[in-house]
Amino acid sequence: MKILVVGTGAREHALVRALSLDPAVDELHAAPGNPGIGGLATLHTVNPLDGREVAELATDLGVDLVVVGPEAPLVAGVADAVSAAGIAVFGPSGEAARLEGSKAFAKEIMAAAGVPTAEPRVATTIVEAEQALDELGAPYVVKDDGLAAGKGVVVTDDRHVALEHARTCLLKPGGRVVVEEFLDGPEVSLFVLSDGTDVVPLVPAQDFKRALDGDEGPNTGGMGAYSPLPWAPADLVDEVVERVARPTIAEMARRGTPFAGVLYCGLALTSAGVRVVEFNARFGDPETQVVLARLATPLAGVLMAVAQGRLSELAPLEWRDDAAVTVVVASEGYPTSSRTGDPIVGIVQADALDSVHVLHAGTADRDGVVVSDGGRVLSVVGTGADLAAARERAYAGVGLIGLVGSQHRTDIALEASRG
Repeated sequence: MKILVVGTGAREHALVRALSLDPAVDELHAAPGNPGIGGLATLHTVNPLDGREVAELATDLGVDLVVVGPEAPLVAGVADAVSAAGIAVFGPSGEAARLEGSKAFAKEIMAAAGVPTAEPRVATTIVEAEQALDELGAPYVVKDDGLAAGKGVVVTDDRHVALEHARTCLLKPGGRVVVEEFLDGPEVSLFVLSDGTDVVPLVPAQDFKRALDGDEGPNTGGMGAYSPLPWAPADLVDEVVERVARPTIAEMARRGTPFAGVLYCGLALTSAGVRVVEFNARFGDPETQVVLARLATPLAGVLMAVAQGRLSELAPLEWRDDAAVTVVVASEGYPTSSRTGDPIVGIVQADALDSVHVLHAGTADRDGVVVSDGGRVLSVVGTGADLAAARERAYAGVGLIGLVGSQHRTDIALEASRG
């Protein structure tokens, strides 16, 4: 099988790595990829947001499957262009990707499908935003309606901070914000595969959104993740499939815009039960890194079954008993700014550790030297018999990596590993 993966980050590196371990895959391509992905796949220079370019590349290469990783190409309709070229594609249509592209639309779908979520208010003016903040009260939750790379949400007790975030979002062309009630309780990420009709859940993970230890600091795209969740209710996955995923997929199909791909369910386990925090239309980063590290079933056949509408024929997924922990190494200043262009040392040494692998996120190749080229630079994954062992290995890998001014959280999976 020949496969093309679209994207540049650690999520795409995790997908490429998993596909490279699948005996059914004999040719791997990535566009545009990154230096780490380049060690496993042939890289191609295209604009990942241009569906025509991606479809032409896929056609020229004669690939059997295109896997679209990030949200922006999905919302831009890249999957539609590939599908129109007669090539199987893993990733929802542009219309279906609105589940992530517009938080207001996602709330509309949840309401129609009876999916439990935070009570929302959609605001298009600052006056409406002020009214929503006063109605729902503190802590204030303000979300940019559109894509914001995981950094469009502010949760604060400070009304002024909440209002300023709303003002910034509303200044964008067509700007809208969603103001929500605050959800208490721990958050869980669950990926659910769907071919538009059937659904198959993966294993849950937890990610760490805040920049600093102890869940302090600003929101980021994610500073680390772990799986499994020893503290999660035993029936959590079944409950999410029945109360969240199936109704959502059914509602999308009813509207004539079936969702085929992976539905990321961001959940809060509140005192009143499971509530949806957000939907994404693709694999989450960094949760993908730990979920795929635990998947024993070869990945290519799974993704192809989704793309071809054959999920019902797929054998039950098999999972390794091992735990997995990933720690993100970020650049100086992230998430407000990102220092780039600094050489990174120790990647090869960290990657050589037992049960450790390093995934590139924001890196570039400068005359044969790997340098930083983004906010989140690397994702270091450790696996082990339990979370404590996996965590120890991940941090051993992080300890071998050198990047001027880099930062990482030191408490990823710490509490959960203590049992």
